[in-house]
Parts: sequence; structure tokens; C-alpha cells
Amino acid sequence: MNLIKKIKNWEQWPFKILYAPIVPVWLWYMIRSGSVWFFTPSNPKLTFGGMEGEPKKEMHELLPIHLCPVYFNVNPSHDFSEVLKQLSLSGIQFPLIVKPEIGGQGILFRKIDNETHLKEYHEKVPVEYFIQEFIKYPIEISLFYYRYPFETKGAITGFLQKVPMQVTGDGKHTLEQLILLNSKIKKRIEEVRPKHSINFNKIIPSGEKYILSYAANHNRGARFIDLSTEINNNLVAMLDEISLDINDFFYGRYDIMCDSIEDLKLGKNFVILEYNGCGAEPNHFYDTGYTLVQAWKEILKHWKILYTISNYNHQQGIAYWPLMKGIKFRVDTKKYYKIINTADKNIS
Repeated sequence: MNLIKKIKNWEQWPFKILYAPIVPVWLWYMIRSGSVWFFTPSNPKLTFGGMEGEPKKEMHELLPIHLCPVYFNVNPSHDFSEVLKQLSLSGIQFPLIVKPEIGGQGILFRKIDNETHLKEYHEKVPVEYFIQEFIKYPIEISLFYYRYPFETKGAITGFLQKVPMQVTGDGKHTLEQLILLNSKIKKRIEEVRPKHSINFNKIIPSGEKYILSYAANHNRGARFIDLSTEINNNLVAMLDEISLDINDFFYGRYDIMCDSIEDLKLGKNFVILEYNGCGAEPNHFYDTGYTLVQAWKEILKHWKILYTISNYNHQQGIAYWPLMKGIKFRVDTKKYYKIINTADKNIS
């Protein structure tokens, strides 16, 4: 029975298993383009087209400054007193957010509440990271956007609200009990224990939300709410304007915090946390009623768009990454992710 449940619950399958049956299509695009790295011209100003390993400051420097959170980069070799000095100069207050300069999937993403916690993070993190202001808007959303280079109007294919992994108190049960009562979250109890065990015996007041992970990623237990019916011309026009200003951003996902969906559609009271390039998953097929076959069709639709954009840009003179350059980059990136994954398990 457990095996049958695991097979039916395809949304929880490991990435490689979920994508394995459609890999031949990706291989066909390699053959058709004559390049293993056929996707690299998709977003010419992003390292590797934004497939993986792209620096976050690379993205932030392209975005309009008034639409981004306040942030600054930190080298872990720097004395902590220098970090505090930079923090004071930036005007960022606690709580704040820290995450690695090159990251993803919520690895080493933390909400930091005080100087002691920041010092602990700084002393243990093995890679360059950045400190970002904590955005207090209540809603986090994802918008998957693409625009063909030969057109001025793009399209939004996915619109989601991302609800971080959390439990709601009832005034009776402890945090640990609330986790165990949640069929989805209880499977992650060992994942959240290192960061929250200090509060496991605390009774959570009735109606109070206790957030277990501020990284609103599907692989970090976040829940997605489909907002596709809210897509309108205003939203598309807003992303068109931002993407055209960037010039050369054609395919990926915007992660945004906003005060309300209505405000966002009016182009006000929102902040762009980041955007992800061609490595961004069209994550709107999670938690939103798609069958496995429908999810595969959605992925393949996006791969076709990615190939078309990349092929056109290549024809305009944007070179594919050379084979050996791409191989070296991927090897180095895998080593890097191994380092940060190990560190993630040892930092509270």
C-alpha cells in the first residue's frame, strides 16, 4: 500500500525520476541545435542562461533598483564587525534574510532574528552570501513569464501563491504535536527538528501561524495556490516593461512579495525577490490539480518555448557555450552545491 501511495503521489517524486520519461525530448533539442548547451542563449545576460549556478547579484543588478529589496554581499572570511558595520550603513533591521550568493531550493536560506543568530550563521557559512531586508508584505507569488525575442509582448504561463510550510496553533497542542497532526509536514519532522526543536514543547496560541521554513519552495514543504484566473493584460504588460528594460531576459520565473493580488495587478506595493532564468521550473503544475501526464505536457510546452528562444538568439549571433566550458562549469557547480548542502544541515 505504501508503494502504491508513493507512485500515485508523483508530486513528491525525486526530480530525476519525475523528468526521466521525457529526457529524450531534451536530447532531441541538443541534437537539433548541435549543442549540449543549447539553452545558454535564452537569457544572454545570465550566466549559463540562468540554468544553474548564476550569481544572485547578477540578477539584482539588472532589475530596477526600486523594485528590489535592500541587500549587500558578505564574504565569510570578513570579520563579523565589518558585517555589522555594513548592516548599519545599509539601514537593514532585524529580522532579516540571509542566503548564499549562488543558491536555490532554499539551501542556506534563513530568517535571522538577532545579532547572535547572524554571527552564528556568518561563522559557519562556507560561501559568499548576502543579507537582505525582510519584506513584510503578506503574500509571496511566482509568475512564470516568457517573451519571444522577435516580439514585444510576452505571456504569463503560471501564477501561484506560495504558502511557506507552517502550522496553525489551537491553544492546546505543542508545536511537535501540531507537526505530527499534519499529514504532509510530519514527513519532514527530522528536517525541521534542528531549527525548531527548542520550541517543540511550546503550545502555539490559537490562530497563531508558526512558520517552519521561510523558503517557499515546493521541496521545502511550501503549499501552492493556483492564481491562473487572475492573469490579465495589466500583469503581462508590467512584466513586459520590466523584461524589456532588462533587455535580453526572455524566459524564467519572477518571485515576488506583494501586499495584495489586486495591488500587484495595478503595479503597486510589490517587491521582486529575484527572478530565475531558464533553469526555473514551471512549478504551477504542483498542488494545482494537474495529473502526471498533464504535468509532463506542461514541461514539454515550456521546453519547446525555451528551444525556440534559444535557437532564435543563436541565429542572431549569440553563441552557445562551448562543450568543455559547460562541462567545467557544471562540475564546479556540483562541487559548490555539495558544499552548501552539507553546511545547510549544520546551521540552525
